[in-house]
Amino acid sequence: MDTIWSSEALQSAKPKYKAVVTMIRDKIALGGLTVGDKLPPVRELAWQLKITPGTVARAYTVLTDSGVLQAEVGRGTYVADPQSHVDAEVSGLPLNLHELDNVPDNSPGDTGNVNLFSPHLPDGGQARLIQRLLGEIANDPPSGMMHYPSRRSAQAARTAMADWLQGAPIGQLDESDIVLSHGGQNAILLVFQTVLRGRRPTVFVEELAYPGFRRAAELVRADVVSVACDADGIIPEALAAAAERHPEAQLLCTSPEVHSPTCGFTPMERRHALVDVARKADLQIMEDDCYRMGRAEGIGYRRLAPERGWYVSSLSKSITPSLRVGCAIGPRGMSMALHRSAEHGFFGLATPIIDLTAALLSHPDLPQIMEASRRGVENYVKVAVNTLGSFDLRWRKDVPFVWLHLPQGWRASAFCQAAEKQGIQIRAA
Repeated sequence: MDTIWSSEALQSAKPKYKAVVTMIRDKIALGGLTVGDKLPPVRELAWQLKITPGTVARAYTVLTDSGVLQAEVGRGTYVADPQSHVDAEVSGLPLNLHELDNVPDNSPGDTGNVNLFSPHLPDGGQARLIQRLLGEIANDPPSGMMHYPSRRSAQAARTAMADWLQGAPIGQLDESDIVLSHGGQNAILLVFQTVLRGRRPTVFVEELAYPGFRRAAELVRADVVSVACDADGIIPEALAAAAERHPEAQLLCTSPEVHSPTCGFTPMERRHALVDVARKADLQIMEDDCYRMGRAEGIGYRRLAPERGWYVSSLSKSITPSLRVGCAIGPRGMSMALHRSAEHGFFGLATPIIDLTAALLSHPDLPQIMEASRRGVENYVKVAVNTLGSFDLRWRKDVPFVWLHLPQGWRASAFCQAAEKQGIQIRAA
């Protein structure tokens, strides 16, 4: 183990504890450290790297809090199992409890645990409808089974998606504006690929932001700069200051209707102020609307700023996450560039999924099914609020997660581990 540590990479690094964090992460990613490997004691590694023990201890704490490492009293520090990694880089962050897992009692996957980790919508009838439609498509596929997907073959699905989005206040829309994607995350990446220019572009995100923004940025080698927020979302003055410090920035990523992870909402006065800043700084604006289940309360950025507003949504929180169907919509005049990003990346959705999307989104039973699923989420939220209401909790009845500020003395990673021992899986901010 001694031979894999080198002090050369730390000579000019500032701050050094972050360089140690990066060094350990890289060694895990490249296989130099594997699950269960014991790391050197703090003082021993500090001596090898020619830095202070406090620097190493701080790096170990950051990695332990984020779930990359696991500290065992009296035994040392080990590489943790990736399945137990917690996405929190800083201790003491508030905690984001996602929706209850609605696995039926007779499902082979039912373990008796409460899964608050990732989206699992209540079944309002969509499972049976999807099964039936899949059978019909298998027997007589409208798009056939021997051709590449194309814009023409996906036209019916885009038309159905445009109808499905009628309640979203995002401005003038027709089917040619819509680019179908493999879920909302893929839609975010498509926008990044279409908008960003240069070798090291910069994007702005909210101070507490959906981690998918950062993951998409990593894939396109973009730098991420967080912007301070308050209860109404991004602070316009903070965005203006960030744009002045980073004139190379090109895109602002935000979730004004349902902020993930805080359940927040950005009122119209704030949205107008942010549009003014974006215009002065020549920033494009991407709105992530994947978590909204009910009626939109505000006007979207694509309508407020039609020359720079991009919109992303998916079926995951309204119908099912299993299909991985989403969409990206650009400003008027940018649809061709967005289509090219998708076609150059993956040609298009698989033709059976295209056919299923068209049939599902145009089915007359779908609105009733979605409402039943939304009521199920509302019931879940009631359970959470009744149970956790004495704590500092943020919630909305038609949002499939709640936001809990940790009580004094808890660290996010320790809280997650304690909950898991009680059979409750949760995700840190």
